[in-house]
Amino acid sequence: MKSLFASLLALLSAASLAAPVVVPPGHAVATFAGGCFWCMEPPYDKLPGVVATISGYMGGRKLNPTYVEVSSGATGHAEVVQVVYDPKKVSYEKLLEVFWVNVDPTVKDRQFCDSGSQYRTAIFYHDDAQRKAAEASKSALEKSKPFKEPIVTPIEMAGVFYPAEDDHQDFYKKNPVRYQFYRNGCGRDARLRQLWGDRAAK
Repeated sequence: MKSLFASLLALLSAASLAAPVVVPPGHAVATFAGGCFWCMEPPYDKLPGVVATISGYMGGRKLNPTYVEVSSGATGHAEVVQVVYDPKKVSYEKLLEVFWVNVDPTVKDRQFCDSGSQYRTAIFYHDDAQRKAAEASKSALEKSKPFKEPIVTPIEMAGVFYPAEDDHQDFYKKNPVRYQFYRNGCGRDARLRQLWGDRAAK
């Protein structure tokens, strides 16, 4: 089912259309910016209750941006992952927990080896319930975090979502060697362990 959703959205993206995520009845959508979207799909794909993850762009000014344009930092978009999930099987609060331990929330406009606002962290909420849950999660984390630096990740209203090109969907599955080379070379896991210790994403 995950690949079906991703394929549909990739086709819409190829047609240069802003595509709302296809949400089956009884399901919901969440959006997170955590730096490179290649690295944000895997932790959600393996989470029971998640039926789809789609890499894309949000929070910018240009209509129908391309990866090259977003990567330049000129459009104002962030790389994001949209998560379609079944609330009966996984809560939004659990999705937030997964988000935090997969990012460095102490830096602005960069993640690990990637610099620029396109790699910023953010939680994009889709309704008031998500906003309240995100704010509560951030507040609780600020009290319990295992590091000294302040958390600078913003919580913002979701805007128009543009699916990334097909090459970027499920990149870690399509190009596992290149993906691991990038992830290791970027120092992502080393920094996550430094920040979160045993809580770091596995």
